Amino acid sequence: MLATADRVRVFWQPGCTSCLRTKEFLARNGVDFESINVHGNAAGMEELRKLGARSVPVVARGGEFVFAQAIGDVIKFLGLNVRQQERLSPEALMQKLDLVLAAAARYVRQIPAAELDKPFRNRNRPIRVLAHHVFRIVEGFLESMDDGRLLTYERIMEDAPRTIRTAEDIARHGESVLARAKQWWEEYPDHSCQTTMSAYFGEHPVHVVLERTVWHPAQHTRQLMLILETLGIRPERPLCAADLAGLPLPEKAWDED
Repeated sequence: MLATADRVRVFWQPGCTSCLRTKEFLARNGVDFESINVHGNAAGMEELRKLGARSVPVVARGGEFVFAQAIGDVIKFLGLNVRQQERLSPEALMQKLDLVLAAAARYVRQIPAAELDKPFRNRNRPIRVLAHHVFRIVEGFLESMDDGRLLTYERIMEDAPRTIRTAEDIARHGESVLARAKQWWEEYPDHSCQTTMSAYFGEHPVHVVLERTVWHPAQHTRQLMLILETLGIRPERPLCAADLAGLPLPEKAWDED
């Protein structure tokens, strides 16, 4: 428990990969916190906005807050004496990305057309939007690497164009994003990825942002598998623990709390 009069607050929403990981991390390390689900919660969202934040997850204490996309930032903000999981090398991360996006494309193709516009569990977001988001995370990163502009929350959350509607459309788009990522890596001169880049959650080495650009869609791909299993469909060539080893993923695939 933190030695402070101000209780830690975590602002989150269901289906959010970093939200679940943040809450699991704090609970695992004995940090007492107030859980504030802002999804469909006007009061919670207003409290978040008063802090000066527009996206989740956010860890707050008093009137100060930190975006929680990078666990290292949470550790620093709360003054925790915790050692972070060792980060995979950029090359290993790119190998994981290949596995993840190829798998996501397989699973999207398995989703029945009638299910695409339905939400899943406690998140009012169509499955179609989640499926496209898996690939948009990577696409947004690549765009920021190309144009040098801030990697914004809005950039990775951008909706699919109207030309991408069916499961096959989304899967093909995802495969084109993977091909673009491979080409970027082949041409990118700094394979140590120590150059700093600007993201909505702060200034970080490309290595840190790349790690998030890999584990974030990996967690959503786990969710695609969960969706298929819930529908009684066995995911084609399901990702296993060995495929995802080394990525800083939450324990659970979906947040029900």
